[in-house]
Amino acid sequence: MPAKALMFQGTSSHVGKSVLTAAFCRILSRRGVRVAPFKGMNMSNNAWVTREGGEMAMAQAVQARACGIEPSVEMNPVLLKTQSDHTSQVVVLGKPVGTIAAAELRNVKERLNLAIEQGLRALQDSYEFLVIEGAGSPAEVNLQETDLANMRVARAANAEVILVADIERGGVFAQLVGTLDLLDPEDRKRVKGLVINKFRGDPSLLTEGVRWLEEKTGKPVFGVMPFLSDLRIPEEDSLADRLAAPAKKPAGSSLRVQIIRTPTMANFTDFDPLHREPGVEIQYLTSAPDGGLPPHLLILPGSKSTMADLAWLRRAGLEAHIAACLKEGTEVLGVCGGFQMMGKMIYDPSHVESSTDSMPGLGLLPTDTLFLSTKITAQVKGIHLESGAPVSGYEIHAGRLQGARRGKAVFRLQERGGAAVDEMDGCRLEGSTVWGTYLHGLFDEPIFRRWFLDHLRDRYDVPKPPPVRRAETDPYDDLADAVSKHLRVDEMLEEAAWTPSP
Repeated sequence: MPAKALMFQGTSSHVGKSVLTAAFCRILSRRGVRVAPFKGMNMSNNAWVTREGGEMAMAQAVQARACGIEPSVEMNPVLLKTQSDHTSQVVVLGKPVGTIAAAELRNVKERLNLAIEQGLRALQDSYEFLVIEGAGSPAEVNLQETDLANMRVARAANAEVILVADIERGGVFAQLVGTLDLLDPEDRKRVKGLVINKFRGDPSLLTEGVRWLEEKTGKPVFGVMPFLSDLRIPEEDSLADRLAAPAKKPAGSSLRVQIIRTPTMANFTDFDPLHREPGVEIQYLTSAPDGGLPPHLLILPGSKSTMADLAWLRRAGLEAHIAACLKEGTEVLGVCGGFQMMGKMIYDPSHVESSTDSMPGLGLLPTDTLFLSTKITAQVKGIHLESGAPVSGYEIHAGRLQGARRGKAVFRLQERGGAAVDEMDGCRLEGSTVWGTYLHGLFDEPIFRRWFLDHLRDRYDVPKPPPVRRAETDPYDDLADAVSKHLRVDEMLEEAAWTPSP
């Protein structure tokens, strides 16, 4: 019997669909249900690598962890990784198959839909229940023909739909009423109820509005979720929320971190653990800051289009900012694409990432990068050579590093894709504050992360914050508890013809 399914769709992007999906995954898992997440097509540069080396969206990997199961590419059969305003790399069932312009999506939609249906069927045959996430809004009338992630998936999975809106954006009643009004009648019937998300303040202030909404739409409002500020899980929308927040003036006792936000920045979830550390203030840069104290740590993050982002960085005046920071003794770290930018030259003769054959790098490290058509995707484990601290993470890159031996390696890799290896990763010049690595997720291991931050504090004479004494609870359980407190979970599950058990 195919799995039952409940689907979260949104009035727009960034309304919290990913988080609510993860919450229901954990709620059902705790009830002993064999549950899995699914998102037919995701557009994101935040990717995860499965144990088998397949690429999938980070959001679905997080949701799989909430289920207590191993992430698999069937949970996100199609991943679009933005390379420019008009093009994306297409990853199908874990493997990159080419680059496509947005206008060409309709030409390959049936091929992509076959992969989506294949992934869906595999999960339906293996699990009792699927919690499905939509993408963007189901009511984008100009995109209906190529929308492979919303109502088309709901119909294929026979899923009932919960429509989610973000009240922080304003106009929440217009969002919900307008979205429902633009749906086809049959799809509108599939929407079984509404959720208002990210509310700050006294929920009683919404009582009259909720009553009006239910009368206007004929749909129940299953609850009002408060804004959850400390989820402690990687979030698809976390960067958008942080950038929308007012900038804070760094405290004199804080470790100052700047992250360059390039147009195709990839895997910004690498830095989520730093956001959760006390005494760390993080600022994202899209231009050189006007004055202020220099950072203690400056990060060049991963990139989906390394040379294009490097050219942008120069136009934005950030190359000069990096040089100025180095004069002040700032530690400069490059991760993956950022690591490639820090070398002497980048070569792309086969035009794997761009139409440019080559480009000078920042010249901060004695390395070159050569792009090849085959991409390295693997989970890795190892140790940090200076501290001996364990590290784990994953690699996603088409570039191959040349000349790293002229610097000092940073990590020793001991396992790749489940097999034992003895390889070096990263490059750092002796006596330099500049280094890079291909290792995504390097700050996930708390021993290395805290050693590294304390190492910076010692160097720059920044006081260590007092230890935070709190119970180490499971973040997925905390999320499930919060959602269960504020939403009528059993009623929502009953809409999917599932009989909840305590």
